[in-house]
Amino acid sequence: MKTMTVLEAKRFGVITCKPHQTLMASACMMQENNISALVVVDEEGFLAGVITRTDLVRACFEREDWERQLVRDYMNPDVITVRLDDPLIKVMELLIDRHIHRVIAVEPIGDKLKPKVVLSAADIVYHMARCQ
Repeated sequence: MKTMTVLEAKRFGVITCKPHQTLMASACMMQENNISALVVVDEEGFLAGVITRTDLVRACFEREDWERQLVRDYMNPDVITVRLDDPLIKVMELLIDRHIHRVIAVEPIGDKLKPKVVLSAADIVYHMARCQ
């Protein structure tokens, strides 16, 4: 299992939002898709950041008008990325070492990154359970 590539291990694609969307719209998207994060992309579809449920909770804690705040003000622009041909063990190492829950698999296009897949700790556990 550890030698599977990100492409082989992927279960789902990527659900995106834009930096200018409201946090309420992002919260609804997460709830409707039963996911814990959205990949933030620019107008051309290139990686701009990630916004998580925790970011939304922080916004709600900090502001009464959280639902009108913009994704760009609460997203994390420093995204940990991998390539589609990277082995799953690299993803595991990143999740553990960086204390994160997900990585974004990207395709480089020039000097920009096109998000292709979100791979989370839940996806790895899914494969762990299937390998028995």
